[in-house]
Amino acid sequence: MRRILTHAFFAAALVGLSLTGAAQAQPKVAKPAQPVALFYLMETPKSTRSFEQHIDKIGLLVPTWYGVSKDGLVTGAPNPGVLSKAKAARLPVMPIISLTDRAGLHQLMQNEAAKKSMADALVREAKANGYVGFHFDFENISYLDRDAFTLMARQTADALHGAGFTMGIAVVPNAPGHPGKGAYSKWMWEYWRGAYDIEALGKIADEISLMTYDQHTRWTPPGPVGGMPWVLENLDYALKVVPAEKLSLGIPLYGYRWFADNPVRADGTEAVNINGVYFDGDESIPMAREYGVKVQWDEVQKESWYVLYRDQMNEWVSMPDARSFKARYDLVKQRGLVGFSAWVLGSEDPAIWDVLPVVKR
Repeated sequence: MRRILTHAFFAAALVGLSLTGAAQAQPKVAKPAQPVALFYLMETPKSTRSFEQHIDKIGLLVPTWYGVSKDGLVTGAPNPGVLSKAKAARLPVMPIISLTDRAGLHQLMQNEAAKKSMADALVREAKANGYVGFHFDFENISYLDRDAFTLMARQTADALHGAGFTMGIAVVPNAPGHPGKGAYSKWMWEYWRGAYDIEALGKIADEISLMTYDQHTRWTPPGPVGGMPWVLENLDYALKVVPAEKLSLGIPLYGYRWFADNPVRADGTEAVNINGVYFDGDESIPMAREYGVKVQWDEVQKESWYVLYRDQMNEWVSMPDARSFKARYDLVKQRGLVGFSAWVLGSEDPAIWDVLPVVKR
């Protein structure tokens, strides 16, 4: 069998084993000397530019190239320029497979033929394009589909492993393992956190990406994208059931801006409209400079932020910058994790690249 074992795969990504296709099975080896720098790639010009400029510091590329329908039809294709550059640099590629429609995903998980069709297509694409495997990124899942999601993950992993490929799974952090008191916490558990049996998924996958970001979003009041106390709570919870050598810590490279938006709806009625939008480094850093705003550092949350005064009101900006990134990268090393998973190339403070070493291939 040509399955790449977890340790061997990540070690190979760092010390020079060719990963242009599935590798020969290797004995269990020591944890890589460098944390595996997993970066997600979107199909946008600035994401591609960041990839091209910093390819030597990326350890595993996870592009958003593929989706699947409720009937198991996999659609997508590699960006030929990106794939060519990755192969030339001997950079492993593990694309995302996703479906974000809750009802459609439920139907997929209940359809054995559709799941097999998806798994067969992933094996086909991995063989055809020299991927090391695929990365499950299914979100917006009902907690009632928890067991069905675990089963689909196991079936897909069996197909990929049987053909010599690896599988990663992105999971929404879900400490303490149950919903809290408030209505928002209940909603998050029902449709985001509750579907992930992290212990079972950790036994199935070769790598678990713990998405420790979006603690505060457009759905919430302003706050850190992933405050350090919250990150630690979820990391400690995950480490109880997933070994460190399989666990990759999610690091946000983007921020949010919260502001008062237009209270007039399209139909002419009026309503409260406090908006929160993604705010990348190429927006937040220049804006702070242009408005003469002092960027603040929260020593507890280990995240930067600032308040912008405009139109006689405050706008609140969370800004995970290079200092925030370094605090989380240091945590990865302190806890002996296999690496980190950064969302997403192109949104980062350019100074994060000064924190990272060149990847040994």
